[in-house]
Amino acid sequence: MATIPLTKRGAEKLKAELHKLKTVERPAVINAISEARSHGDLSENAEYDAAKDRQGFIEGRIKEVEGKLAAAQIIDPAQLNAGGKVVFGATVELEEEDSGDAVRYQIVGEDEADLKQGLINISSPIARALIGKEPGDTAEVQAPGGLKRYEIVAVHYV
Repeated sequence: MATIPLTKRGAEKLKAELHKLKTVERPAVINAISEARSHGDLSENAEYDAAKDRQGFIEGRIKEVEGKLAAAQIIDPAQLNAGGKVVFGATVELEEEDSGDAVRYQIVGEDEADLKQGLINISSPIARALIGKEPGDTAEVQAPGGLKRYEIVAVHYV
């Protein structure tokens, strides 16, 4: 199984989700199934069917999160020493060449990505264009609106 890169924050988030699934969600759905069973005939019991579907989802998500954590390569950006290059976990300050707009992104794993918070997936086109570059370099990204060019202003490991 291939390793899955995760930042330290992303791994903690997955561990918290797993804990909640096992200690809150799983017991709640077991109680819901028990309650629905007490209503009698299971063949026409919508509550029972819904609870069983929810149980299937929860158990599937538990297996998925456990698998991701088992295969995780946890990277603490603060411990990186990449010599100013853009790598997984780095926070990059960019300036779009045409508009002059400044943006700031951190390159993270798939489960952590949230564009509204400036967290971009390592496999996204912009992250792939940035990897290996240094401040002063230009990255070209094929975006839906056409080719965009970004100058790398700074790289931080926080």
